[in-house]
Amino acid sequence: MNNAYAIVNQKGGVGKTTTTANLAAGLARKDKKVLLIDLDAQANASAHFGVSVEDGGDPNVIEAAELKKSMYHVLRHQTPIQEIIQKVSENLFIAPASLFLSAADLELSGVIGRELILRSALQSIEGEYDFILMDCPPSLGVLSVNGLVAASKVIVPVQSEYLALHGVRQLLDTVDQVRAAYNPRLSVGGVLLCLHDSRRRLSRSVADTVKEYFGDLVFDTIIRTNVALAEAPASGESIFDYDPRSSGAEDYGKLVEEVISRGA
Repeated sequence: MNNAYAIVNQKGGVGKTTTTANLAAGLARKDKKVLLIDLDAQANASAHFGVSVEDGGDPNVIEAAELKKSMYHVLRHQTPIQEIIQKVSENLFIAPASLFLSAADLELSGVIGRELILRSALQSIEGEYDFILMDCPPSLGVLSVNGLVAASKVIVPVQSEYLALHGVRQLLDTVDQVRAAYNPRLSVGGVLLCLHDSRRRLSRSVADTVKEYFGDLVFDTIIRTNVALAEAPASGESIFDYDPRSSGAEDYGKLVEEVISRGA
């Protein structure tokens, strides 16, 4: 789908969910209709906006009245995605995750065409949203591959730490494999430096290395370390609502403009 973005990094703690949530909210503030798809069993992107799916009952009994449906049911039981989408705010919608997604890799392992399930599910909402952002889990399993197959572009958040650089080449190799096998339109929309502290020599050195290695793929925008970004999810708000004067709001505002202008 056009303007469908997978936000992916197999390493946790690099700002992936924070970026997905605040980029989605920022695009919605620009009068773009945005759907955020939470593919991570930790459901942090869902929780960021105060959306919770109760993990009660048997996930295989999809008719159970007490069981709210999530992306698990879309992927595992072919539930139409329209049935689980919730409105968060003006122009912003979310397809929430639940803990049941943690079993999806195993349960889908024997399903023929398992890599194509999400792309097939999104065909029913083709053209309904200006942007679709997918928060992928911190792994390169079936869920992340489904995100890559359904996406038009990939955004890779990278923490300004040397260890965070490890595995990015593997991720880009996976992108190449997905492009060759399932999705020839897939491209890298950008590498985003996150959790950056310009006062630290290491952060500056890593930023220089990332820019030298990835060149034009690196966003001009750098997301600085900011306490408000960590506090905002507890209030169920984006950084723009929680602290619009913070450096976090400034940085993600710049990223929104850059994504729109470069068609990242």
